[in-house]
Formats: sequence, structure tokens, C-alpha cells
Amino acid sequence: MQSNATSDNQQGPGGQIHFDIMVAQGFVLLEFASLVEVLRLGNRVCPHPPFSYTYRSHKGGPVGSSSNATVPTEPISNRPNASYLFVIGNSDPDQPELSLGRIVSNYTYSGAQVFLLAEAASRYIDEHGTAEMATHWENASFLRERGARFEAKLSIATELGPVVTCAGMEATTDVALAVIGRHISGPAKMTVADIMLHESIRDFSSLQPFSGFKNTATGDAKLDECIKLMQANIEDPLAINEIVDMLNLSNRSLERKFKSFFGTTPNGFYREMRLAKANNLLLNTTMSVREIGLACGFPNGFSSVYKSFFGVTPFALRREKRRSSPR
Repeated sequence: MQSNATSDNQQGPGGQIHFDIMVAQGFVLLEFASLVEVLRLGNRVCPHPPFSYTYRSHKGGPVGSSSNATVPTEPISNRPNASYLFVIGNSDPDQPELSLGRIVSNYTYSGAQVFLLAEAASRYIDEHGTAEMATHWENASFLRERGARFEAKLSIATELGPVVTCAGMEATTDVALAVIGRHISGPAKMTVADIMLHESIRDFSSLQPFSGFKNTATGDAKLDECIKLMQANIEDPLAINEIVDMLNLSNRSLERKFKSFFGTTPNGFYREMRLAKANNLLLNTTMSVREIGLACGFPNGFSSVYKSFFGVTPFALRREKRRSSPR
């Protein structure tokens, strides 16, 4: 598998945001795939791929997962040049290569943020951490059995400056979506989630599902409802006045919600959502450009609207992507 995605000071090829993804023998394939697919799809839905990534391990070479899938890796660097290091969880909580104090220090010293998943988080908590750090609930129980003097947090992730401890497993998708959302727009991030059939994106403070806690996609039920209305009305867009009437909200209240959560206006978000869908259809169907414009609520002037947002005409982008990028 060929790897191709920081604070913005650590750049990959072509100025991309670069991720190092670290595995050890027995790594959890679900967590690895959840992260890599989010990055791959983020590259697919954006006009210029924003992310690159490298698979790493202590010594390099092929590393096998707990599911017997093997990935090629490069040795971990003593002078890292990535904005993010993700350390994938492992089927063996005592895997010695999860003892990462020096590696974490090297990455954080270089300005990277380090994400430790599941067993990697547990090991870090056990060796260096505090009760303010999160891990998978099963690993929290394991820590208690080992005589830990504190309770790990049961949110899906806890961010303490440069080190983020995470529950791992399927929550890896939520964490990865949150991270790419720092570098791409809200609608593009939601397009990635939609392609993955990931219904709602949990924030770091969301409790792990075993607790029975019910989350919303954004943490605001009215905002969730508004986004669902927009998603259901791509081809024939609703006027914002119609939407606020249906939600029993004022225009000002809806604008505040969008500004707070997405940093944009409802109209701006709605337009970009439609353009994100158009971009996906452009790259992954044989529909004509006119058909795509109609399907995404642009009966007139689609090409100029698309170019004003993405900086390239839909015709040119389709040619370029089909030449250079596999699905």
C-alpha cells in the first residue's frame, strides 16, 4: 500500500498536510483503515489533495495486523517532519513497541500533535498520564486491574496540548474526521463522512457508546435538522427563509449557529455542500457537466460557480483527475 497528508508548518509533498501513521506487530486493522480511508477520501473530494501520509514502525519493513494483513513501513524518524503522528492500537496491550515516551517527545518537540489510540493511549496513561486522558473503556478496566491509581476518561478522545489520547476502534473515524476538518471545509468533511456511510460525527467529548449516551451530529438538534433538510434538498434547494420557518427559528439564530459551528453562513454552507456533491459526481460518474449542475441545484452557470470556488473548471478537473488518480 503506497502512502500519500499538521500544524501547517510541517508540509508533505506539494505543501500537503503530512501524517505519520505508526504501527506495531498485531496492530488493529480497523483503526488503521479508518484513518487511512478518511485521508484518502479527503484527497478524493478536494480539487487539490490536501493530505499525504507515511506508514511507520520502529524498525521499518512489513508489519502484520491482528487480522493477518501486512503493510510496508518506513523506520520511525528521530527528526520527524510531520504535523500529526497517529499511533494505532494493538491486540496486545503489552506490546513493547507501544512504550513511546521518547518518540512522543521527538514529535511534540518538532511541533507535531500526537494521537494515541486505544492500547497506545493506555500505555501512555500508565507510564506518563493523568486521569484527564482517555482510552477505550475495555483498556480502562485493564488499567484498574493492573492497580492504576486513577480512572481514565471515557470520552472518545481527550486533547491535552500536543498529546491526544483516544478510544480507538470505530471512534477513530470520528477523530480522523475532526482532524481533517481543521484543514478542509465543513461540507467537504461531511462529504467524506457521507461516502463512508458515517451518519454523525462525534466530537472528542462524546462519551463512548457503551454508556448509552445519545449524540447529535453537531451537538445542536436544530442545526442537525437544518443540515438534514439541506441534504434532502440538493437538486431543488430550499430558500433559507423556508428552512427557518420549518425549524421555527429566526434567520439571526440560524446564522449564529452556522457561524459558531462552521464559521460560515447558512447560504455559504448550503452552496458548498451542493458543490461538494457536484465534485464527487464529477470525479466518480459519467454524468455530463450539465447533468451534474442540475442534480446539485445549479440550473444555470454551474461551470462559473464551480470555477470561482475550486479555481478550475469542471471540465479541466475531470480531465486532470482521470489522468492522474485512481478511485
